[in-house]
Amino acid sequence: MKNIITKWNSISLVKRIICGLIIGLILGLVVPQATPIAMLGQLFVGALKAIAPILVFFLVMSALCNQGKGQKTNMKTVIVLYLLGTFLAGCVAVAASYLFPITLTLTDSVEDMTAPGGIGEVLSNLLLNIVANPVGSIVEANYIGILAWAVIFGLALKKASDGTKKALENISDAVSQAVRWVINCAPFGIMGLIFNTISEQGLSVLLGYGRLILVIVGSVFFVALVVNPIIVFICYRKNPYPLVLKCLKDSGITAFFTRSSAANIPVNMKLCEELGLDEDTYSISIPLGATINMGGAAITISVLALAAAHTLEISVDIPTAIILCIVSAASACGASGVAGGSLLLVPLACSLFGIPNDVAMQVVGVGFIIGVIQDSCETALNSSTDVLYTASAELLDRRKYPDRYVGRELNPKI
Repeated sequence: MKNIITKWNSISLVKRIICGLIIGLILGLVVPQATPIAMLGQLFVGALKAIAPILVFFLVMSALCNQGKGQKTNMKTVIVLYLLGTFLAGCVAVAASYLFPITLTLTDSVEDMTAPGGIGEVLSNLLLNIVANPVGSIVEANYIGILAWAVIFGLALKKASDGTKKALENISDAVSQAVRWVINCAPFGIMGLIFNTISEQGLSVLLGYGRLILVIVGSVFFVALVVNPIIVFICYRKNPYPLVLKCLKDSGITAFFTRSSAANIPVNMKLCEELGLDEDTYSISIPLGATINMGGAAITISVLALAAAHTLEISVDIPTAIILCIVSAASACGASGVAGGSLLLVPLACSLFGIPNDVAMQVVGVGFIIGVIQDSCETALNSSTDVLYTASAELLDRRKYPDRYVGRELNPKI
């Protein structure tokens, strides 16, 4: 048994995940009643969601308190890339909706949910999450609150004794090791997740919204394979695709099936470590990206809002479309602070066109119907670009200041 486990672990994680995906797909079609298999997916996502808040809190706090005086990070560049990427994603979605206008058959009813009243409410929720109780933030997985308090405690502990700093570092290492054990179970978790999706949802539910799905997925792929490589090339001045494809393969695939940026934080941390990136930067930028780097959400908001406008035969001019790009990007940055995520921000975008809230909420219902694909693609783009932009910021800094990185080599595959 030990030899089997050793041989299994020696196989690339991505190859093991693909095996789990195929097996889960087959089992979902052949034996959809085998519900215990779905439990594997729930256990995997539950374990990731449980460990991620603790990982972020201790990793950020330990990195800051052990940071040397005058030590440089690339956080300013990372934040600029996050905001730029989210805005450009919204622009791509608006352009796609103009090129391929969509009309919807609106549903009769939607779940009983309350959308935010305006962008002020979205940003207010985001700010209130920053000052939430730190223990409550960890329990409720409020990552913006976790990040804020970890930064405060990390800075406060800068003058602590070496023993205290070493203890925090040891705790951080222990949590990181626990995360590696959880991630090693990803093939079985992915098998359970894909089995659950196929056995419960099937494929027929998606056929009626094929055109809408194609526009959303096409926009996601365009951002992932065209816009992002251009951004990386500007920073790196070399072929960007090895890095882009590695981020999509190692982060995007897992995020696609877990459908949770928060659950994918440990996966992204591990990928940053494999790439050889600066831990002082990525220990902060990855959890921050799970909150404000929401290109996929900007795509969803823009496409569904314009689909509602086209359905009601509302003419949308260029200035209004530009405002929609800005609103969708700003709203997407606050999506994680709103119950229901990006879909509940669609009514906010619809209000730009004077669309009544009851109609907008029916569009939200359509979003839930295609959520199996929409949410998966959205999360894959959001999560993979967290690593991509963090790496791009460091590549730019390495190109400008090579002396800072003497003896600190990147993974040669990028």
